[in-house]
Amino acid sequence: MSETTKSIVVFEHQRLWTHKGKQCLSEDQLKTLQAFYGEKGVPYYSLIHRGVKFCEYVGVLQIGDLTIEILPKTERNASEEAKETWRKRLIDMLQSVGLIKVTASQSADLEIKPNAILELYFQMFVEEVEYLMRRGLIKKYRKKEGNITALKGQLKFAQHIQHNYIHQERFFVKHSTYDKEHQIHQILLKTLSLLQRINKYQQLHSRIGRLLLNFPEVADINVQAYTFQKINYNRKNEHYSQALQIAELILLNHHPDIIRGQNDVLALLFDMNALWERFVYQSLQIQTRKNQATDIIKSQLTQNFWKYTANQSRALYMQADIVINPNTTDCIVLDTKWKNIGNGKPSHSDVRQLYAYLKYYKAKKVALIYPGTENSIKTGKYYIEQSKELGDLECAVIQLAPEDTIEQWQEAIFKKINKWKKG
Repeated sequence: MSETTKSIVVFEHQRLWTHKGKQCLSEDQLKTLQAFYGEKGVPYYSLIHRGVKFCEYVGVLQIGDLTIEILPKTERNASEEAKETWRKRLIDMLQSVGLIKVTASQSADLEIKPNAILELYFQMFVEEVEYLMRRGLIKKYRKKEGNITALKGQLKFAQHIQHNYIHQERFFVKHSTYDKEHQIHQILLKTLSLLQRINKYQQLHSRIGRLLLNFPEVADINVQAYTFQKINYNRKNEHYSQALQIAELILLNHHPDIIRGQNDVLALLFDMNALWERFVYQSLQIQTRKNQATDIIKSQLTQNFWKYTANQSRALYMQADIVINPNTTDCIVLDTKWKNIGNGKPSHSDVRQLYAYLKYYKAKKVALIYPGTENSIKTGKYYIEQSKELGDLECAVIQLAPEDTIEQWQEAIFKKINKWKKG
């Protein structure tokens, strides 16, 4: 990272102000964050008096020459030493769910650096494009109109008369050409050009410059979410998928400073609720296969819940995070929540939500899965309806503490949940 780049490291739900605290925003940086927030807001942070409060999104927020690294935490008062630990854990979690790829040579170098995620995604994209260049960029057929010196394709008679009344040696035609000018390369070039402007990591400057020098000249395009949705992968272009996935992440999360062009915003952030859910699910899947267990584990399983009787098209559904052995007498529903409840009770809404899962999924029992500083399993039972007596329907509160390595953490998650499941 260049010497002029300023870096701030915070934990989720932490606040930054312009007028107090060890780490401060400048007035100009706060104005950029306020403009980015806009009238509709963004999920990454909320605006407070002369500052911002971060939410449950983690990753890197780059504002001009300032990079803000937002790390997850499970303890209420995380220390400075915890920052390095959680930086590595976050990269490991992202890698385990397939959102990031870290080679063995990169891992030791990146885990101790601030803003490692941002640098890693930039590096991954550069490496993917370098690989594509070595392999050879693919060509596609496309329609082209214009003046050429040989008659081929379809002669556009009106345009031919208009443009070639004097130059009769030319022909205005519409014809097919086979070259590297197509949408996939336009996306890659747009991403490379953006990285050349916003990249703050010295070791990547020369590599990006070489790629731009050798990349074919293609037209600039406006990239939106639907641009990537329309890409059809096949045997010929399948090896472009990794580069395009990273390009999508970078381009769609980049918000240019259109007024001054100095404080562009790049929000490479991940929802910890979604990441925690995916991480627990992947951990159970991996360890179930490893231990040759027979459980069937499903994610985001939907059930019908409610709808208008007069309008058959309007309906509501419920969606459980993780369902083990669905549609069996051993069905179990897990609901993951990325929040620190300490040694306290779960929220009323969380416990009520699990009661609905018990009924609609016909589950044997259900559990809330929280992160914690210690591993614990606390079981509870629901009261019988309209009664003061406890019934047999069980909802447990399971807290899972991080382990030293990601493999040990995944193994501990499987063992704790399996221990409770077997009762």
